[in-house]
Order: sequence, then structure tokens, then C-alpha cells
Amino acid sequence: MGEFFSNVARYPKYLITIILGVLTASLDPLAIRSRNPITAIALIGALISGLITILFVVRAMVFPQSLV
Repeated sequence: MGEFFSNVARYPKYLITIILGVLTASLDPLAIRSRNPITAIALIGALISGLITILFVVRAMVFPQSLV
């Protein structure tokens, strides 16, 4: 039984490693492209737009009665 919990305890490390790897792989090309000012402005706009979208979705999930 102790071996089971030892294996389960390793999963958070794997999850963090996978998340950091995906973030690194996706942000490196964006960092290279952000040297151009026009592209940097577009990337900042896309980031702000994505954050606002996530905010509205989470707010609708948490407070569904406010939509009526």
C-alpha cells in the first residue's frame, strides 16, 4: 500500500513538469516575435483579450444568476 501512495505522490511533479514544458515551448517563439513593435502590440492585445474572455467565462460559471 505504501508503494501506491509513493506513486501517487509523484504525479504532481509530472504535472508541473508538463505544464512548464508546454509554457516554455509556446512562449519562446512569441518572445522572439515580440521584438517587432507591431507584433508586440498584437501579442499584448491578444493576451489581454484572452484574459478578459477567461474572466467572463469564469464569472458566468460562478455567478450564473447574474446573466438573467
